[in-house]
Amino acid sequence: MTDQDRRPATRLVTAGRRGEWLGGMVNVPPARTSTVLFDSVADLHAAYPPRDGTLNYGRNGTAVHWGLAEALTELEPGATGTKLFSSGAAAVAMALTSVLEPGDELLMVDSAYGPTRAFCDGELTRCGVSTRYYDPLITPAQLYALIAERTRALFFESPGSLTFEVQDVPGLCGVARERGLVTLMDNTWATPLFFSAIAAGVDLSIVACTKYIAGHSDAMLGAVTARPERWDALDRTARLYGTAVGPDEAYLAARGLRTLHVRLAQHQTNGLTVAHWLAEHPKVARVLHPALASCLGHEQWRCDFRGSTSLFSVVLDGGTEAGRDALVDSLDLFGIGYSWGGFESLAVPVSLRGMRTAGERTFAGPLVRLHIGLEDPADLIEDLDRALASYPGP
Repeated sequence: MTDQDRRPATRLVTAGRRGEWLGGMVNVPPARTSTVLFDSVADLHAAYPPRDGTLNYGRNGTAVHWGLAEALTELEPGATGTKLFSSGAAAVAMALTSVLEPGDELLMVDSAYGPTRAFCDGELTRCGVSTRYYDPLITPAQLYALIAERTRALFFESPGSLTFEVQDVPGLCGVARERGLVTLMDNTWATPLFFSAIAAGVDLSIVACTKYIAGHSDAMLGAVTARPERWDALDRTARLYGTAVGPDEAYLAARGLRTLHVRLAQHQTNGLTVAHWLAEHPKVARVLHPALASCLGHEQWRCDFRGSTSLFSVVLDGGTEAGRDALVDSLDLFGIGYSWGGFESLAVPVSLRGMRTAGERTFAGPLVRLHIGLEDPADLIEDLDRALASYPGP
């Protein structure tokens, strides 16, 4: 039986743990090295050009990097390989760079992660690539009208950042493939456990391993998993740009990956418990959680996803941004900070100013984004209930 024949929970434990990399240990150890020494000039020449699985220079990886990349690839049936990057934002940037050339046009979902949008508006523009933003709820039929002569790629983020709209990724991929577009997706929210991006037709699946993969808020890492036809360009781009991931970060992400299945299950349970409670609170106008019917694209989520994770937004019923900020400040169990996917709960105020250009969303009040961690949800609800009691509302 190969890893591809095993169920996802088993693959998380077994994938990327080759005997020749383990040396009798359970985990592939981190090798902290830059220089690799060879027994002869012939051996040195045989190690080039650089390729995964062969030691030649520290920048090109060691067993701990290859093991993690192999495990991530095993989670995406139909993929041929994974490249590691120093952060999720770097993974997005390198994936786009591997696809686009001067004169190309990119169709980018309007609900994309802020740094993704900044890269498109800044660096891609500087390099002669134009970006058009499209509404995340566009249908496959509507996509045909958006594709122009120079359109080269289509980027998804589903659910979308901050407002959590769920896209029809399989349907849109079908149109893209028919029209010769490369498709890319930020799949950080669901991870490959809850949404198989490659199986849905995506060419390049991007995950910020900083979040659920590492899972402990102590490592920065990104990954791009590719279909066979996109692998060579991705691999070449990563090597030409000299991207490198430290062995300790790779080790921490690989260690986190082994428990992803049980952590995501608990994140899902805790997140739904808190989201359902919030949906009934009189100071809450709406909960933007893909597993709730109040979220745009909920039916698509039910069709395509195997589960939900713990990141969602709450629309307060009226009030001001100052009142919203005071509410966040008053929480005891929720840290105030960016990122998510760790064991600790987080809360940040949400502002959509300057973040939407293809279709505005209007809400009854200010937004707060919550990440529900692994604390007891009853304690988190008590904390939220106390903070909401003081919220002035409309």
